[in-house]
Amino acid sequence: MNKKQLLSRISVQPDICFGKPCIKGHRIWVSLILDLLAGGMSAEEILKEYPGIERRDILACIAYGAEMSRERYVDIPRKTRT
Repeated sequence: MNKKQLLSRISVQPDICFGKPCIKGHRIWVSLILDLLAGGMSAEEILKEYPGIERRDILACIAYGAEMSRERYVDIPRKTRT
């Protein structure tokens, strides 16, 4: 599946989930899936927790996050040496 196909699995609609990016056909935020992955949850665990979604939906969330990171940056505090 290419990036365009993956991104087509994500929906952003003002009247659904406050306009947050969601997995199309679900009210599951992209950010939730990314947070679960970042927290160490495996794709298999996520699929068990949310049986209505597919592995391609998880990949779509990752692809969406990658696209967003090209557009925006998050300030990460640097450690200061003492």
